[in-house]
Order: sequence, then structure tokens, then C-alpha cells
Amino acid sequence: MRTISPDQLTLAVLIAAIAGMVDVVAFLALGGFFASFMSGNSTRLAIGATANWLDLQLAASLIGAFVGGVTVAAVLRHRHRTRAQAVTLTLVAGLLSIAALFADLGATWPMLLLASAMGAVNLLFESDGDIRVGLTYMSGTLVRLGQGLADLLTQRQRAEWQRPLLLWGGFIGGGLIGVGLYARFGLPTLWLPALLAAALSLFAWRAAGVVTPTAAEQEDSADQH
Repeated sequence: MRTISPDQLTLAVLIAAIAGMVDVVAFLALGGFFASFMSGNSTRLAIGATANWLDLQLAASLIGAFVGGVTVAAVLRHRHRTRAQAVTLTLVAGLLSIAALFADLGATWPMLLLASAMGAVNLLFESDGDIRVGLTYMSGTLVRLGQGLADLLTQRQRAEWQRPLLLWGGFIGGGLIGVGLYARFGLPTLWLPALLAAALSLFAWRAAGVVTPTAAEQEDSADQH
């Protein structure tokens, strides 16, 4: 995590907040299943295998959708290496938007799109097959936080605890927002993470040099210089 720039850390925290919102909505809508926390779904699958066939099916479907999202994102990133982040964020925004559009139909498959989006977004900071930042699951982040606190207590140089704390805080903050909005609006809450992901994808395309600033923005930039 310490290898990413401050701007990329901000992006990671925002994505973690999106994941927190999405996971809360899925959990509440599905009665205790997750869109991003596949360890939890794996536990539900094991329990369902002995007690409830429908739970087993739902857990297996969510896990399969998550893995499918990772697979599709990996293929797209391989084909668009120089614009990998922008392509990944566009895929995520598209999946979240479709899920939000059809979520009120009450079918399970929009929730599967959420799981696919959460799988895909975890490749945002992938480099040579190494996932530098896990964005939708916090176990590894909390382990790094604990390691950083240990380094701080033992006065080791470069104790790295602030960044994991920020990432975890982003996830919790997004989850809290999701709980509040879901209590008032229900499934349309999904439009907020979808729109945030779309905005982040636009910034990513601009950073990749595909979306150019408007004439007014260029003029403002020239005035500042």
C-alpha cells in the first residue's frame, strides 16, 4: 500500500467507500449475504450445504459472480494496459448502474452484478499479477494496520498504519452512509455508488489523456499560470 501515490490513495479510499455502500445494500436486501465479502459468503455456502439448498445456491452464485467480475476485468486490463484503471472503473460503473436500474424488480441477478463489480474493482491496483491494495475486503487491511501499530510501538522506522486506517475508515464510512440511505430509499440507494464510480471513471479517462478538458477549463488553467 505504501507504494501508491497520495492521489491513488484517495482513489482507493473512495472505492472502499463505494464497496462499503454496496456491501451494506446487498446484505440488507439479501438477508445476510454479501456483494464484496466472499469469506462470509463461503461460510454461508458451507452452512447451506448442510441445512438450506437455497442459501447454498445464492452463496455459490455470488461467489461465482465475484470471480467472473475479476476474470472479465483481468481480460480487459490485459487488452488495454495503458488505460487499465479507466477501463476497470468503466466496467465497475456499468455493472453498478445496470444493477441500480433493475434492482427494484426484486430478482437476484442485479445483486449478482454488484458482486461482479466488486470482484472487478479489486484489480484497480493490480501490477504484474500482484494486488497491491485489496479494496472490498478489509481483513488484509486490518492485518497491515496491526503490523503498522506494532512497528509504531517498537519505534521502527516508516511505521505504516495511517494508510490502512484510512482505507478501513473509507469502507466503514461508506457502509454507514449505505445503512442510512437504504433505510430511507431502499434499493435506489445503489445509484449513489454507481454515480460515484462513473465520476471516478471519467477522471481516470482524463488522466489517461482520452477525455480532454473543455475550452473553459483550459482557459482557466492558462489564467492560473
